[in-house]
Amino acid sequence: MTIPVADLRNDIRFLFGNEEHSLRDIDPQMTVLNWLRLSARKTGTKEGCGEGDCGACTVVLGEPDGKGSMRYRTVNACIQFMPTLDGKQLLTVEHLKSDGGNLHPVQQAMVDTHGSQCGFCTPGFVMSLYQLWLDGGEDDRGAINDALAGNLCRCTGYGPIIEAARKAGGISAKDPVEQKRRVDISARLNAMVDDAPMLALETPVGRYFAPRSSDALADLLVAHPDATVLAGGTDVGLWVTKMLKRLDPIIYIGDVADLKSVREQDGVLTIGAGVTYSDAHDALGLIAADVGELVRRIGSRQIRNAGTVGGNIANGSPIGDTPPALIALGARIVLRMGNVRREVALEDFFVTYGKQDRARGEFVQSVIVPKPTAGTQFKAYKISKRFDQDITAVLAAFSIRVEDGKVTEFRAAFGGMAGTPMRAKQCEAAVIGQDWDEASLTLAQQALSRDFAPMSDMRASKEYRMLVAQNLLTKLYIETTVPEIATRLVGREAAYV
Repeated sequence: MTIPVADLRNDIRFLFGNEEHSLRDIDPQMTVLNWLRLSARKTGTKEGCGEGDCGACTVVLGEPDGKGSMRYRTVNACIQFMPTLDGKQLLTVEHLKSDGGNLHPVQQAMVDTHGSQCGFCTPGFVMSLYQLWLDGGEDDRGAINDALAGNLCRCTGYGPIIEAARKAGGISAKDPVEQKRRVDISARLNAMVDDAPMLALETPVGRYFAPRSSDALADLLVAHPDATVLAGGTDVGLWVTKMLKRLDPIIYIGDVADLKSVREQDGVLTIGAGVTYSDAHDALGLIAADVGELVRRIGSRQIRNAGTVGGNIANGSPIGDTPPALIALGARIVLRMGNVRREVALEDFFVTYGKQDRARGEFVQSVIVPKPTAGTQFKAYKISKRFDQDITAVLAAFSIRVEDGKVTEFRAAFGGMAGTPMRAKQCEAAVIGQDWDEASLTLAQQALSRDFAPMSDMRASKEYRMLVAQNLLTKLYIETTVPEIATRLVGREAAYV
């Protein structure tokens, strides 16, 4: 399929607050943060780490929800590229004014509770709280903590800021005035992006394409097989901000509607490659509770609002967080190049460190996840130095079925133990057909040393990784043989040692 040049659009159209913007000839990899501070001269949004970790650059993006209204989410402006704003509303701390120009209720709550000290991180906190406010507010401590996990404070501490979240309350989306505002903004955004099948920027410093269908995406990748495929930018963004890479061309998949669907049929979940962690969370949690909890611990809310399940797989991290769990569940992926599609087991997609079973011009289209059968127990454990927003040292996922005291099925997958996420097949073989007892557990632990030869790095030593992996087998054994412990370890504790 070839799209006529006349049908392409070559400008980025978005709302900055309520003001319409149309930008041409902008560097495709300019970050939203740099545009705000250097071009728009809106310096309320701060630059801290430049890698989506500290939250000082947090902004709120609004986009039509497909139902005539709006949905809002927080993202890190430091790793969000400007062209990805097309068809969206960008809100920064400068837009938080109540009637008469007074402080917004969220800002006033921060003042009243003394939630700010040095002030550098405060705009980012305010924007995270503002998104909570737009969603109706929150009083639950756990939910507030989750919303603030991507914002780091070294001065005030979180107590006063949590109280600010409670004090600020929220606005009801059912309020007639708010409903009308959201409907109006949605209509304006839909009118701005028109019916052009693709955004195509050709600038002196690089090219950027944003197709709206997977057919157009497939054609683009055949024409530009070495292009950088951009989804959430939570990894690719760091190639620019930390590695100073020039990416040309960039093909953005965030506007491809058929890559953003999640559907369940006959016990099988199909997740489009463009689905964010946040949008996949609930569905994955219904497949297996520990997978949902695992997703909740990936990065921060800002990262989960942008990062995608497909991108996590396609970039081939040795840890990956979601791949070990999906491998243990027996997941498969659909790859597409041009009009040709092929399906492979996820465990076979990872060949070796930095190499996947994906040809030039081929892309991940979807992930197929079967639900565990009745009687099968699934457990996933993430080990990191911090509970929230930290890179995993070891990730283990197990799918086990025990009948009449014997192990009839067992899949064990690990991240952080090798150059790729992979199954521990020697460990599996040691227990399948055996009684599920302490003797089998010892055999499984010993077999891990034949499956893996982990390395030492800044996150953990090789000795620590092996010991932790063996201990997680013990944790699995206890939780699957002592029901009252498994019942007690529901939620956060189930995925953390």
